[in-house]
Amino acid sequence: MSMYGRDPWGGPLEINAADSATDDDRSRNLQDLDRAALSRPLDETQQSWLLGPAEQKKKKKYVDLGCIIVSRKIFVWTVGTLLVSGLLAGLITLIVKTVPRNHHSKSPPDNYTLALHKALMFFNAQRSGKLPKHNNVSWRGNSCVNDGKSATGTIFKDLAGGYYDAGDAIKFNFPASFAMTMLSWSVIEYSAKYEAAGELNHVKDIIKSGNDYFLKCFNHTADTINTIAAQVGVGDTSGGSTSPNDHYCWMRPEDIDYPRPVTECHSCSDLAAEMAASLASASIVFKDNKAYSQKLVHGARTLFKFAREQRGRYSAGGSDAAIFYNSTSYWDEFIWGGTWLYYATGNSSYLQLATTPGLAKHAGAFWGGPFYGVLSWDNKLTGAQVLLSRLRLFLSPGYPYEEILWTFHNQTSIIMCSYLPIFTSFNRTRGGLIQLNHGAPQPLQYVVNAAFLATLFSDYLEAADTPGWYCGPNFYSTDVLREFAKTQIDYILGKNPRKMSYVVGFGDHYPRHVHHRGASIPKNKIKYNCKGGWKWRDSKKPNPNTLVGAMVAGPDKHDGFHDVRTNYNYTEPTLAGNAGLVAALVALSGDKSTGIDKNTIFSAVPPMFPTPPPPPAPWKP
Repeated sequence: MSMYGRDPWGGPLEINAADSATDDDRSRNLQDLDRAALSRPLDETQQSWLLGPAEQKKKKKYVDLGCIIVSRKIFVWTVGTLLVSGLLAGLITLIVKTVPRNHHSKSPPDNYTLALHKALMFFNAQRSGKLPKHNNVSWRGNSCVNDGKSATGTIFKDLAGGYYDAGDAIKFNFPASFAMTMLSWSVIEYSAKYEAAGELNHVKDIIKSGNDYFLKCFNHTADTINTIAAQVGVGDTSGGSTSPNDHYCWMRPEDIDYPRPVTECHSCSDLAAEMAASLASASIVFKDNKAYSQKLVHGARTLFKFAREQRGRYSAGGSDAAIFYNSTSYWDEFIWGGTWLYYATGNSSYLQLATTPGLAKHAGAFWGGPFYGVLSWDNKLTGAQVLLSRLRLFLSPGYPYEEILWTFHNQTSIIMCSYLPIFTSFNRTRGGLIQLNHGAPQPLQYVVNAAFLATLFSDYLEAADTPGWYCGPNFYSTDVLREFAKTQIDYILGKNPRKMSYVVGFGDHYPRHVHHRGASIPKNKIKYNCKGGWKWRDSKKPNPNTLVGAMVAGPDKHDGFHDVRTNYNYTEPTLAGNAGLVAALVALSGDKSTGIDKNTIFSAVPPMFPTPPPPPAPWKP
């Protein structure tokens, strides 16, 4: 019997049983062969090949290290290697430390980032109440800490905090809540850019201070309310009134000793819905702080319910607010507030409301008008259209929302076309500033909002992998929108015929006579009374305190500007204006590739399963 193996070279390997010798037989055979080989004399080459070098008996030397004994040769090599390595490391370190560094440092921040740092500082200068230690405005102190306490006929006794509106010390909740909503929106979209600029904590602190104050302006723990505080302080000086108030007097906020009445309202849909938008958007900013976020959401729900049930304009009936911040309607706030509440809660009833065609019609979505496409503290329709276009672009909820969302998306596209210089929807100054308010004073607050929306919409399109959009038959790249925004913000930062930066403290040439009480009165430990401060108001000297980051009202329609303290149409800054500026600056700042945060705004929105449309009616012949 035989067994077959496989020769590694490919041939069969035959193993016979007869050849299966024992190991002892084999070793014996090998010894016989060895003896046979050695019986012949071998030459030198053969000896070296077969036997290897002759054995030299040399005594190895060892080193006793106590715990182990090692060869002396290995010991010397090891110690030598360690010494050489140490010397080399020291030499390399010396070279690195002494040779001048030529590494690539981070590129310096762009103008938009530099201006952003300053624009946020304006809010620190506008703070009312007890100031935090880190406020960083040396000429400001605690002020109006007793707001509400002495006001008669009001249930609101603690209204300390919040922000002064402009150069005066009035707290107007309508423009202030719009300002906070705009800041929250910019943080939700561009938190990475705020982080990169080192301003995320700062802007969140500003937003929290504003919304904490709004929570004091109504019973935020209740589900149903019937009144809210709309305003603290008054400014009406018509009819030659000489009663001390926030416009008649020229005093530091810290020195105010005249009464500061509280204005309440019982039917103010526009104001309540805007405050709801502020709280709802802030709840998304602070979504990681669950308890605080829920507190904000509850307050927003309560305010919005009040807005819907007690219909009316907050500035109706010849109120003080009507002189300064007259609201034209509340329909736009219903869409705006409803949209923010939907994003904050995920409750589809808010989306159903915000996409009701009747509301859009009342808000003016289907007709032009001189202020169509102009986002401001009064008209939020354009902001709501952009916000709802975002929903369609990224979540595409389908039926029953698709038709109205497509309409809003289409309207947004047309509004973006109207901003472009190739079309003549709006006039421009010779220097290139778009006249969104048709040549009226204080144009910059409208310009910055448009610059923010244009940059944001271009970033939406980029995030949706869409290279541009259509204006009629012509296709335009998203770069065109960004370029529009840049030209407008560059104008504000100094690229204009006067080479004037309209942001205080940015560049070398900026307004020095800003219409602002606190900035115009020196910090000299002298308390000036109501009329005593008039000399500082009327002084021709520059302000002793720099109101860093304040964007003034702006130039006229001929690019002209008068740096005069008493002319507020040129030199007064506002909360709403600066909020739009901050939003536009952060959108344009840093690396374009950073883009928007697609998901955070939808964090409370449940997965969408579009409802199938109803079947067609049965066919009949």
